[in-house]
Amino acid sequence: MCGIVGTIAERNVTALLVEGLRRLEYRGYDSAGLAIIDNKQKLRRIRRTGKVSQLANALQEDSSFTGKIGIAHTRWATHGAPTEENAHPHFSHDQVALVHNGIIENHETLREYLISLGYVFTSQTDTEVIVHLLHHKLSEIGDLASALKATVKELKGAYGLAAMCVQQPDRIVAARSGSPLVIGLGIGENFLASDQLALRQVTDRFIYLEEGDIAEITRDNVKLWDQSGQEVKREIIKAQISAEAADKGEYRHFMLKEIYEQPTVIQATIDGRITGDKINLQSFGPNAEELFAKVKNIQIVACGTSYHAGLVARYWLEALIGIPCQVEVASEFRYRRVAVQPDTLFLSISQSGETADTLAALRNAFSETYPSGNYLGSLAICNNPTSSLVRESGFTLLTKAGPEIGVASTKAFTTQLTALLLLTIALGKAQKTLEAEAETTLIRELRRLPSRIDEVLASNKTIEKLAEHFIEKHHALFLGRGAQYPVAMEGALKLKEISYIHAESYPAGELKHGPLALVDANMPVITVAPNNDLVEKLKSNLQEVRAREGELFIFADEDVEIKEAPFIHVVKIPHIHDVLSPILYTIPLQLLSYYVAILKGTDVDQPRNLAKSVTVE
Repeated sequence: MCGIVGTIAERNVTALLVEGLRRLEYRGYDSAGLAIIDNKQKLRRIRRTGKVSQLANALQEDSSFTGKIGIAHTRWATHGAPTEENAHPHFSHDQVALVHNGIIENHETLREYLISLGYVFTSQTDTEVIVHLLHHKLSEIGDLASALKATVKELKGAYGLAAMCVQQPDRIVAARSGSPLVIGLGIGENFLASDQLALRQVTDRFIYLEEGDIAEITRDNVKLWDQSGQEVKREIIKAQISAEAADKGEYRHFMLKEIYEQPTVIQATIDGRITGDKINLQSFGPNAEELFAKVKNIQIVACGTSYHAGLVARYWLEALIGIPCQVEVASEFRYRRVAVQPDTLFLSISQSGETADTLAALRNAFSETYPSGNYLGSLAICNNPTSSLVRESGFTLLTKAGPEIGVASTKAFTTQLTALLLLTIALGKAQKTLEAEAETTLIRELRRLPSRIDEVLASNKTIEKLAEHFIEKHHALFLGRGAQYPVAMEGALKLKEISYIHAESYPAGELKHGPLALVDANMPVITVAPNNDLVEKLKSNLQEVRAREGELFIFADEDVEIKEAPFIHVVKIPHIHDVLSPILYTIPLQLLSYYVAILKGTDVDQPRNLAKSVTVE
């Protein structure tokens, strides 16, 4: 990981490469580098630890560093520390340059083999193994694309890679297996990247490499081969996002911008899926209604924030329409044998649609060797219409969040919840387990949701003031009951991701079973209190916290009687139907985390050690 850019043109490409890397900064990284073949047919590179801006500064100091072909990379360290020696691109004999996202599992065996051939390693990375192996194959075969085909046959693991060589300085080659790559088409110039966003400023036409594809890119042509070695054509797709998507506009951070975009993107996710006050089953795709009518069980698989969305959906699916639901972290699910009930719908959730563990779980579940045979079909909830998850799933329910640049997910989460509630209503309608009156009520409440979120966002100054209480804190406890427990989990994740405060989440009813031992005057306790059947029990839990001198931060329904008092801080939230409360109560927790991170002085959009899209295990 984490970002790849390549360009071949009739002009100097260094500025294009740097701008592409800047547009990939949101993915998270710890070093950056680029390589070119100059007008003397020599490979040159510059690498730096830290930000892309440091790489750009180094380029400005060397006016001779120009070329019409180049590859660039931002690295998120896996094998080897974040040092300049480990940064990409990697060279072999100053003849071949290569950048790589992913993990090569058999790199140690290959390293020993290459050392026996006389290759000398200068880094700790698995990537250097690939570039030396490619050089070895090139010396035998003489053609870069053919050498790459031979190279990838010996690799085990995940990779998205790009390479160039001085012997054939008019082309870039690329390969994809488990890590996304997209080709951008220009006029007299072509491009390559790990994300469309990196290239949106130079083109609006794209070709997405499919699993196992190999590409050869010149200024005027693109050749593709599938994993069987057959030359193939892939569909040219018009841009799905605007060139301005990577612009913060008037906001200080992308995360804040994305928090404030939630009313709009939730409305966009709803639009087209309801007609009047009823769900539109046809909007879920051909044959969806037939599939939905047969579903007797649902298996949800996801990671991180998407997993929390799945946990909320379980409450809705079981309580509203009586469909049993299991929710599991993809990295665990993919490595165990699952007892699958008949007529189970496999539901995967991913913002990017490229999350390695989620994709592997889907592939395993429907592989010929998987011992189940009980999955009725697969449905993906995803924010990326061109992703692997969308292409490989039988049905797709797209969220309309638009590009999410901040590493900590905000609008992707709430649009996932919105999509999951729409799916719940659709399943209930198809199976006739949701009464027409209940359907109408939920649809009407969904229509009101964006305006309710606007009201919560208007209380930002109050929440910003609360954040001051966390400046000297190092731990926090989040509590929730029922469907609000996953919201508490998401709140804790947001706080730890961007403020680096250690945060735990628990069901409020579990306080006496351990977490209460942590509560004292130095432990802030954050909870959400919608007006539902569990609110009185929640109040009792909060009294237990105050009895141990814990400081309370409560986001409560405007109709719930919880009064401000010393060390009890209450923010009133507009009333909303209890079913939709997990979506609404997520918003103040996002704002709190954001303002705490600002006061802590952390990098809000690119928190340390984290990547936006986790495309390796």
